[in-house]
Amino acid sequence: MMKNIPFSQVLTLREQIAYQPGQVVSRTLVQNGSVSVTLFSFDKDEEISTHESGGDAFVTCLDGVGRITIDGVEYELHQGESIVMPARHPHAVYGKEQFKMLLVVIF
Repeated sequence: MMKNIPFSQVLTLREQIAYQPGQVVSRTLVQNGSVSVTLFSFDKDEEISTHESGGDAFVTCLDGVGRITIDGVEYELHQGESIVMPARHPHAVYGKEQFKMLLVVIF
């Protein structure tokens, strides 16, 4: 079930999460054994360090510029662009500028 987001109204995802100085902020919209949907905002130079996930992680940039590292290879993500971080591969996310993203993980 979805949570933490208005129902039955048109909305802009990037407006559903705010930037916080010196922080990575997350807002979970769905979390269960099959799927996780989370909004994230990264202040400039903030990051989620290298880790692995048990599911394929689909990222869409909603605002700003982020750097996604997968298996040691860096990719720059701009508004409207997406990338998939495959399950069980080391990856990291860094706010090259302030950066908002939608993360959908399929388990």
